[in-house]
Amino acid sequence: MERLRGRGVRRPCPDPPPATVGRMSNPAVPPRSLAEALRARDDVSLAALLRARPDLITPVPTDLTQLATRAGTRASVVRALERLDRFALQTAEALAVAADPAPYGELLALLTGDDGDPAVSAALPRALGTLREQALVWGDDDRLRLVRTALELLAPSPQHPSPTGLGPTVREATAGMSPGRIQDIVAAAGLGSTHDAVSAVASLTALFADRGRMSALLAGLPEESRQVLSRLVWGPPYGQVTAEPAVHLRRLLDLGLLVPTAPGTVVLPREAALHLRGGRAHREVAPLPPAVEPAATHRPQVVDATAAGQAYTALATVEELLKDWDEGGPAVLRAGGLSVRDLKRTAVALDVSEPVAAFWVELAYAAGLLASDGEADERYAATPAHDEWLEQPAAQRWARLAEAWLTATRTSGLVGGRDAKDRTLSALGPGLDRGAAPDVRHRVLTLLAGLPEGAAPSAESVLARLRWERPQRREEDLRSRLAEWTLKEAELLGVTGRGALSGHGRALLGATAPKRPDAVAQGPGDKLPVHHRPTAVPEPLSPTEQATASAAAARILAPLLPEPLDHVLLQADLTAVAPGPLQRSLAEVLDVLADVESKGGATVYRFTPGSVRRALDAGQAASDLHAFLAAHSRTPVPQPLTYLIDDVARRHGHLRVGAASAYVRCDDDALLNEILADKRAAGLRLRRLAPTVLAAQADPASLLDGLRAMGFAPAAESAEGDVLITRAHAHRTPPRTAPEPVPDGPPVPDATLLSAAIRAIRAGDLAATTPRRQTDQPQPATGELPRTSSAETLATMQAAVLTGESLWIGYVNAEGAASQRVIAPVRVEGGFVTAYDHTADEVRTYPLHRVTGVAELAGE
Repeated sequence: MERLRGRGVRRPCPDPPPATVGRMSNPAVPPRSLAEALRARDDVSLAALLRARPDLITPVPTDLTQLATRAGTRASVVRALERLDRFALQTAEALAVAADPAPYGELLALLTGDDGDPAVSAALPRALGTLREQALVWGDDDRLRLVRTALELLAPSPQHPSPTGLGPTVREATAGMSPGRIQDIVAAAGLGSTHDAVSAVASLTALFADRGRMSALLAGLPEESRQVLSRLVWGPPYGQVTAEPAVHLRRLLDLGLLVPTAPGTVVLPREAALHLRGGRAHREVAPLPPAVEPAATHRPQVVDATAAGQAYTALATVEELLKDWDEGGPAVLRAGGLSVRDLKRTAVALDVSEPVAAFWVELAYAAGLLASDGEADERYAATPAHDEWLEQPAAQRWARLAEAWLTATRTSGLVGGRDAKDRTLSALGPGLDRGAAPDVRHRVLTLLAGLPEGAAPSAESVLARLRWERPQRREEDLRSRLAEWTLKEAELLGVTGRGALSGHGRALLGATAPKRPDAVAQGPGDKLPVHHRPTAVPEPLSPTEQATASAAAARILAPLLPEPLDHVLLQADLTAVAPGPLQRSLAEVLDVLADVESKGGATVYRFTPGSVRRALDAGQAASDLHAFLAAHSRTPVPQPLTYLIDDVARRHGHLRVGAASAYVRCDDDALLNEILADKRAAGLRLRRLAPTVLAAQADPASLLDGLRAMGFAPAAESAEGDVLITRAHAHRTPPRTAPEPVPDGPPVPDATLLSAAIRAIRAGDLAATTPRRQTDQPQPATGELPRTSSAETLATMQAAVLTGESLWIGYVNAEGAASQRVIAPVRVEGGFVTAYDHTADEVRTYPLHRVTGVAELAGE
């Protein structure tokens, strides 16, 4: 195939060349900038960078120079530093106080000190590779450079103390000092005088960096002076002195071991502090993550059984919550969310604490089972999805709750706290989203999955591991709080049992049971169990993968959940005992016929006149109730319960209450006389209209309640005289979708997006860096779009078709976005050019009127 002039671009053919463009610079020449270092990377390395820092392709950069510029912006660098593990961050901090550029040996010495540490030496290549991969460090091992923005964030200054506790260098500390004062310090240190301040500072720097001479200098100091240095050596390096310092302080000032930076303020120079530290930049270096140690070990069967029992309790709690709100729940606050009073009432109804009630409410909301109804008098209520959820098997219902919890960004642990404007955060209200929550939940459960089956770690070891993986550089350690809440919520939900991850919890993560630590093959020098090693953190599952994992978790959990029962045990004291979960139809009828007296492993129901009357009001007849109890009781129906039902049924409906304003009708005038004579009826203001009718100045509902409080069993009737059957009206919201998680920054790009982005960046970089053929026309500056007339554009395109040359073009799309591309024209006709576009790695057709100009690529 014929080679064309330009950057080795081949003529379009049925098998177009790959989009990968090789190294643009000479491999023997070290890169002079981050852009050149990125240009020398292959596509795999660029993909790793964009995957680790997805904000760099939002939007896709036009070329590698723009990518390097974006990688050096403050917001992007801060985000990248916050996602480093402790040792990688310590490596970056050491580079910030090293020479610029720094050789690998100097960096290693700053991390290991004089004594050396084999673990640090072994872990440093990995940490340095992470920094290079994320474009925070560039250059070869003999010229390591930290990105300037990272250097500014990590380097020491009075306004921003160094995380290593080191002060400025001698040269920086003496920058504002007079030459005469510098010469005095050099002379006091026993060094020869110099002709200028620069050489004097260099001489003093060499003294402080020389271990032998520095030890001799410190040995001649009084004990008080050495104590002052020991207080400053590990930071902060700044101290206060009076206008007339003591003799031991004056001695340090004379030798330059303390340098004035402001009136009354002195600093310990970096070189002197490093000598006192034994050459180490950090007091403690953590090359390996702390182990997540098991605090207790249980049999896996016990863990699974415990977790399954808690999973069933979770389902029962959510069902009870939504049943309590079935006819319309609490009102929505004007600012959104539940009021404190409503949250307390919910906690009492569920018999849990308020934080736990907030968790269940937020979980049901995240799963799409409840929402606000959106009406004028806005209230919370169950959604139509709740009815569908109730019809699913128990294990599938749990999997839906667990999946919603795992991926939700709303954080119930914040309820009751304060936001940035000092407003109280309420359940179901705004301000509860934390983008880091799903990542922390996934990571905590992954750490538990890395332990042997049945092993429950201590919360302290989990938090220590998370702090190593993501050391918080801000004051608020939100990730630690999220981790603590995750451990508690996982136990409440039944993902864990007795602190250990259950079998269905592992399936929910898409994880498998780990091998025994002693059975894991270890590499050279690897003496730690598998859960001690700093392995790469696995990414959360995609939505499709998570759905598959949830289905697998449901299959594992299903055999562990108790089977619903179709019977109860009736007792002579007017109670019924349900020895386990009841079938839904049985539970619904029993909830109307009896009151729940106690819950637990067995639920106790109590029959009362009021509960029996409630069943009769719902349209049941006494015969129906007797048949129901006989069919679902494993014990004979007690005689007291039979008498109770018959007695309430005999009196039920004897009195009829309707709407005149309200009236009472009864065929037994003696009973009406009894009501009128009762002092408790005074508030109803009754009067006789006829021998069998009493009128009341009260609404029918108040009249019904008043008569029932007097011990009667009235029934409501319609205008036609028929008995009204009262049934609970289930209030539902319009169809609602579950709240969308709020991501913590741009999502990690998938392989398709990465491939397209890299092709576009490569092509744009090729267009920006390829030399142009010299012509008489003025050439555009690098990065600018070429400008030519329509006639020149058409002529150049037609010539390129004949010669097979590739062209650099400026193009403006239909949205008005301008870009530059390298194309190989194939055909020009009808106002369009068909060409192989290296940006898209495919043949495309472009309108000529959108081409702003063309330029020929220079020959090789």
